[in-house]
Amino acid sequence: MINWARVLVWLLGAAPVGVALLYVANEDTESTGAVLNALGRLTGVGGLAVLLVAAMISCRVPGFDRPFGGLTKLWQTHHKLGAAAFLLVLAHPVLLALGAADVSARAAARVLVPESFEWSTAWGWGGLLVMTAFLAPSFAFFGEPEFQRWRNVHRLAAVAVVSALAHMWLAARSIPEPMNTVLWVLFAGTAVAALGYRFLFSRIGRLRYVVAGVERPAANVVELSLEPRESPLHYDPGQFVYLTPYDTELAAGRREEHPYTLSSSPTEERLRVAIKDLGDASEALQHVRVGSEIRVEGPYGCFFASGEASERELWIAGGIGIAPFLGRARYLAAARGAAEAVDVHLVYCVQDEARALYRDELERLADIPGFRMTMHFFHAEGPLRQEFLAQHCPDYTERTAYLCGPLPLIELATRELVTAGVPRRRIRSEELTLL
Repeated sequence: MINWARVLVWLLGAAPVGVALLYVANEDTESTGAVLNALGRLTGVGGLAVLLVAAMISCRVPGFDRPFGGLTKLWQTHHKLGAAAFLLVLAHPVLLALGAADVSARAAARVLVPESFEWSTAWGWGGLLVMTAFLAPSFAFFGEPEFQRWRNVHRLAAVAVVSALAHMWLAARSIPEPMNTVLWVLFAGTAVAALGYRFLFSRIGRLRYVVAGVERPAANVVELSLEPRESPLHYDPGQFVYLTPYDTELAAGRREEHPYTLSSSPTEERLRVAIKDLGDASEALQHVRVGSEIRVEGPYGCFFASGEASERELWIAGGIGIAPFLGRARYLAAARGAAEAVDVHLVYCVQDEARALYRDELERLADIPGFRMTMHFFHAEGPLRQEFLAQHCPDYTERTAYLCGPLPLIELATRELVTAGVPRRRIRSEELTLL
């Protein structure tokens, strides 16, 4: 199914290239060198435009992520835009040099390294080097980066954008004035406004909560109960928030924001957040003090289409990925007096019985009319397979599937469902990845 929000974002990034194409002259096609030179200019325009669009959609305004399919999908689009911008900017000097090589090797070398100092070239190379520094950790080749380090390195994006704009301003030859100035002022202004909200105004609007209770469903998991100090957060079941703890005795993560899924029902007065020890910050939160302050930003995500279960649903959860399903089940239990019976089958995948978080509560929630739960233990049954799903949920191919958990489980479950004939438009996932 086409996601038009993502399509429009890519079209916006391509728009300046379309404008530049309007001004391609006959002399730009008279020789191989001229064509390569024109392509080099177009890739420069496209690289800067796509980089600015990536900055525009990083604003993280609550609700802005919904048309994209949630913040996870929005961030995936942001990462793809960043990768595309990097490749286009990388191709820019290469194509220009190849175009000049049609004249001589010396001319090609002078495109890359002028014989005398030029500000336009210096800004261009500076922007490319900075882009390499902050984008490289995003590529899978380098492995999964540590969240806080990744976030800090990404702040170099502002330096890259300024360098690229300076280079474009000094070396612009693709779009005539005043169109060139108008175009880049609009793009850059929108990107600056988005980043301004992201790093300044969003912090002002964070809601203040206090830790009212700490439950320990497992040795490496806590569920924080947060009481509002002012206006409470309004959210839908299964959404997540960014938490910033202010406990002065935390070993790590103080004043650092990290995303966590809400495990509470919107009908509750307090927020509940399930946090598993997966890094320094989440490990420190295992010991957060009752009474300490936590600030909340959000909500984000649209994992479930709505709070009500109006269709036949298959939930597949793994590990701490049970959190959004727990919040939804708690909501369905609280609303069952006013709602019709649901048709939900939860398949909860864990390594063994000891790791089945909230199993007792979920089994008690099974008295919700139409709610069923099946445990899948990897140590006894191996990977999740179609045969297991067909045995315990015979009509699983006719249901809308919701998947949340570690990425390997999401990929495995998706393959099994697609192979069994479930259309991808009926498979929704929430990956536990960088946000």
